[in-house]
Amino acid sequence: MSFSALIDQSLENIDSLIIGKRHQIKLALTCLLAGGHLLIEDLPGMGKTTLSHALAEVLGLKFSRVQFTSDLLPADLLGVNIFEPQKQRFQFHQGPLFNNLVLADEINRASPKTQSALLEAMEEHQVSVDGTTHQLPSPFFVIATQNPVNQSGTYPLPESQLDRFLMKIELGYPDEASERAMLKEQINGEKPALDCIITPEKLNQAQQATANLHASDAIISYVLKLVQQSRQSADFPHPLSPRASKAILKCSKSWAYIAGRDHVIPEDVQAVLGAVAEHRLRHNQLLSQQTTPYSQLLLERVDPVSD
Repeated sequence: MSFSALIDQSLENIDSLIIGKRHQIKLALTCLLAGGHLLIEDLPGMGKTTLSHALAEVLGLKFSRVQFTSDLLPADLLGVNIFEPQKQRFQFHQGPLFNNLVLADEINRASPKTQSALLEAMEEHQVSVDGTTHQLPSPFFVIATQNPVNQSGTYPLPESQLDRFLMKIELGYPDEASERAMLKEQINGEKPALDCIITPEKLNQAQQATANLHASDAIISYVLKLVQQSRQSADFPHPLSPRASKAILKCSKSWAYIAGRDHVIPEDVQAVLGAVAEHRLRHNQLLSQQTTPYSQLLLERVDPVSD
C-alpha cells in the first residue's frame, strides 16, 4: 500500500473520532511528516488533546502529555540525575520529553524559562542535563496547545519562539451536523477504535522521501515572491523571515507527498501557507484592524506560477 493510501486511511480513522475537522487533521499530519512541531491555539474543549492522542495512536508513537503550569520547572520536562546509593553513582531519569510525540498542554501557562527549555529541545532534538547531552528519540514531535493570548494567566510566546513552530492551526467550533453526530455517539456509548496504521519506521522513511521531493525553480520563485511581498508592503507589520520561506517549501513538499505526487504544484503552496505563515505574520496582535488573514492577502497579491 502506498504511503498516500496509508495517510488516507489515517485521516479516515482520526476523522471518525474528531468529526468534521478533516482539513485540520491533514494539516497536522503534514506538519509531522515535514518533521516540524505544531502549535494549536483554541479555547478549551475544542479537541486539541484528543487530536494529539489520536495522532500518536494512528502513527504508533510513544506518547506523553505535560500539563504546563506556572510552577512547572525545566527539570520536570528534561529529567534529573538522581544518586543511587546501591551503585554509588548518579543515574539519569528521563523526563516526559523522551517520547516520540509530546503534548505540551497550555504551553502559555508556564514560565518563560520553562517555555525556553522546551523550545531548545524542539530545535536541537537533544537535551543537556548537568553538562551531559542526551539524544531525544526519533521521530520526535511536539504538539503544543495554548489558549488565546487574551485569556488570563497566560505568558504569550515571544515572537522568536512562535517562529520555531512549523505550523499553527485552530480547530474552531464544529458545524451543527458534526456536533449532532458527536452527541449521538455519546448517547449510543460509541467510541471509534483507532488502529496503528503508520509505524515510526515508515514515518522516518516518508520524512526522508518528502525532503527529497522535487520543487521546480518556478515553485521556488513563487515562494520567494510571497515572502518578498510580505517584506515590501507596509500592510504586513511582521515580514516573513528566511526560516519562514524554508518552512513554506518544506510543508508544500509534505502536502504534495501526502497527495501522492512526486513534485510540488502551486496548489500545495496555497494549501499550507495559512498554517505556516499566519502566526509569523500576525504574532501576538490582540487588537488588529486586519480581519482578512495576512496569508490570504499574500495569495491575492501574488500570481501563482504555471508549473
